[in-house]
Amino acid sequence: MHILSANSPYVDRFINGGEIMEKRFNTTGACFPEMHYMVDITERLAAIKKMIDRGDYFVINRGRQYGKTTTLKALEKYLADDYCVISLDFQNMDPEDFDTTSSFVMAFAQEILSALQGGDDIPSEPKAQLEAVANGKQIRMANLFRVIGEWCRLSPKPVILMIDEIDSASNTQTFLSFLSKLRAAYLERNERSTFRSVILSGVRDIRNLKLKIRDESEHQHNSPWNIAVDFNVNMSLTVDGIAGMLSDYESDHHTGMDINAVAQLIYDYTSGYPVLVSNICKLLNETIHEWNSDGVISAVNQILSMNMPLFDSLINKLEDYPEMKKSLYQVLVGGQKFSYNPDHEATKLLLLFGFVKIVDNGVVIANRIFETRLYNDMLTSEEMKSTPIAKAGTLDKPEFVKDGILDVELILTRFIAHFHEIYGDKPEKFIEEDGRKCFLIYLRPIINGIGNYYVEAQTRDNRRMDIVIDYLGKRYIIELKIWHGQKYNEDGEKQLSDYLDSYGLKTGYLLTFNFNENKGSGVKTVQFEDKTLIEATV
Repeated sequence: MHILSANSPYVDRFINGGEIMEKRFNTTGACFPEMHYMVDITERLAAIKKMIDRGDYFVINRGRQYGKTTTLKALEKYLADDYCVISLDFQNMDPEDFDTTSSFVMAFAQEILSALQGGDDIPSEPKAQLEAVANGKQIRMANLFRVIGEWCRLSPKPVILMIDEIDSASNTQTFLSFLSKLRAAYLERNERSTFRSVILSGVRDIRNLKLKIRDESEHQHNSPWNIAVDFNVNMSLTVDGIAGMLSDYESDHHTGMDINAVAQLIYDYTSGYPVLVSNICKLLNETIHEWNSDGVISAVNQILSMNMPLFDSLINKLEDYPEMKKSLYQVLVGGQKFSYNPDHEATKLLLLFGFVKIVDNGVVIANRIFETRLYNDMLTSEEMKSTPIAKAGTLDKPEFVKDGILDVELILTRFIAHFHEIYGDKPEKFIEEDGRKCFLIYLRPIINGIGNYYVEAQTRDNRRMDIVIDYLGKRYIIELKIWHGQKYNEDGEKQLSDYLDSYGLKTGYLLTFNFNENKGSGVKTVQFEDKTLIEATV
């Protein structure tokens, strides 16, 4: 999402030109407050301004479509009264502009002049010098920075440099030289004038740049951008922020939605990832037209079936890093946890792309939508789709819905029968490692296309995993656990009962994988306090 000011020529064409467009949710390209429903990010801008006021240099590095450009465009307007803001986008420069120092210096000067658009933000003398650089009369990097220093010295306002899409140039020697000059100017800023603050924006954190400068075997590992401070401003959308956006929408459309409930559910599925929030709202507005829990769940289902660049990037990165894919597999299916290691390259990359986050120093999937997409990718691989248990789920599907109610007890009964038929003679190790995976493989085709599922992160470990199913407006909780004795089973009943309370449910389901030789399999009903628990044992 991008924010542009109300005096943008593009906005003028639609507002002042008489062609008033109905506001909508936008997921691609620039967004205008006059044209699109957007979350108020004033608090975020105020936090960033404090960093700028201190003279910080920093990088806004977040995943794709995470609101970076939105923030920079809004920040440019937010700072206008106090600062002279140079806002550039490296995507506007051609790839060959980064081939040599001279080509970069000329193109960079041209971009600055274009961004100023003939205004009086730059005094006449440094402007003339900058034009000379842009025309190729002074093509050394030192010339460029001398002009910038003179501009900053004469400017009535402190000068701020913001560059978006730095990934377009981050694998070039020219960019490394540019960063070196910025660093040198920063270190000497008590003696010589330079930018008050520099903000670079992109996916990669260039403080830890691995730069290829010659051939496949030779790399530069040390970025000169070690002067940058940590950027810890929250870029995720909050529940209150989403509710504010929905309130604006409700004022125009009067749907009767429960704004806070819908905002909370959207956040529950997205954890505030901006493009996912926007996609859900766009689908609700343009296609589904149900601003309630059913509508949100339907929107999530559609998103999970989309070929989004975000998902393509996620899957591709996992293929590039097999060790990380293995670790995530163990988290998703095996319930294992692994600690955050800041030196693990694959983990750092997944963090940068926004697909995982750190909670209590552990690596967890960033949001439910990403998690379900990862599950779906794992469970629908050619290997998984061809398994007998997956085929059994597909064949059994028509029997499990009666009058809009998902018959979870019958699902568990049929799963036990199929499991024993297919895997009954497998060694114990195979069953223990793959039991929960088998259930998910069996379950997915049953609910696919109508409902969705996710694993409650707070209950995931190597002994217990709670699956939450949303199906035709109703919610079902299935606890999967490994048998560790009667006492542990009783504790599990208590935990499930408490968990059902959080959802306002009176019926829950337990699927226990018991590897004792004298185990008894089957399904039974247990009354626990005021709850009905359907307990199935494999």
